[in-house]
Amino acid sequence: MDDEMAAVIEEIEAMGVPPWHAMSVESARRIEDDVFTADEQEEIHFVRNLAIPGPRGEIPIRVYRPDVQDAPVVVFYHGGGWVLGTLNSIDGVCRELAKRAECVVVSVDYRLAPEQPFPAGVDDAFAALEWVENHADSVGGDPSKLGVAGTSAGGNLAAVTALRAREFDGPTLSHQCLLYPVTNHDFDTDSYVENGDGPLLSRSDMEWFWNQYLRSPVDGANPFASPLRASDLSGLPPTTVVTCGYDPLRDEGIAYADRLAEADVPVWHNHYPEMAHGFLSVTDAVSTADEAMDEVAESIQANLL
Repeated sequence: MDDEMAAVIEEIEAMGVPPWHAMSVESARRIEDDVFTADEQEEIHFVRNLAIPGPRGEIPIRVYRPDVQDAPVVVFYHGGGWVLGTLNSIDGVCRELAKRAECVVVSVDYRLAPEQPFPAGVDDAFAALEWVENHADSVGGDPSKLGVAGTSAGGNLAAVTALRAREFDGPTLSHQCLLYPVTNHDFDTDSYVENGDGPLLSRSDMEWFWNQYLRSPVDGANPFASPLRASDLSGLPPTTVVTCGYDPLRDEGIAYADRLAEADVPVWHNHYPEMAHGFLSVTDAVSTADEAMDEVAESIQANLL
């Protein structure tokens, strides 16, 4: 493992944070927000909290806009196993993307499980995309240059939203950016064996997250929960996939990138063998993460500008 990444993990472990699966949902949410919300904020030209109509009430969003007119727009979904995560916990990543890619980022606070299990988050994710397409100009964006992105479970929602847009004549997407995404309800991969005990994310954590998210195990076979199980991935937008070596989700991210390529979808797959799950949140401490964020921004620009 990269020395800088290892130092970050050591610092987090020294805080004595229990594994996610060993906590109640309420405690896990408090810890996630306290520990993983950055203290320092990247300066950005415009940041505003809004609420938009959703299928079961308002959906909070946060808009980040650099000092650019008619910029591309990326609808962003945070990680947290569909159980954890807030607009604050992903704030740093969204600010970095907006600044480096010179795009409007719309971060979506979708409904969380277990209170609102699958497909509530999927429905909110799609509703937010539709709203952004119809109102992009009101946030300084160009609806003809529209993408989705997300980390981990948010990468799952980004992939699923792109599938849903293709299947049901939804908004036209020019790009999807999947950052160490969850793509399959399946723990039978080499990466789950190699990284079953973490760091930062373990097999037991992912089993707990999936159990909170799904109404029953049958939902795990649904392509809108497990996009890797979709029978056909053709016609999806050009895609960036980021995977890392020390991550139980590594192999399903790689498999999704491979399936997309086989379906003739243009794919940029960037793999970082010395990084751990969630590494793009520590660009200030890990130089490889900082370089990777630049590469993500470049891929967004290449597809949306």
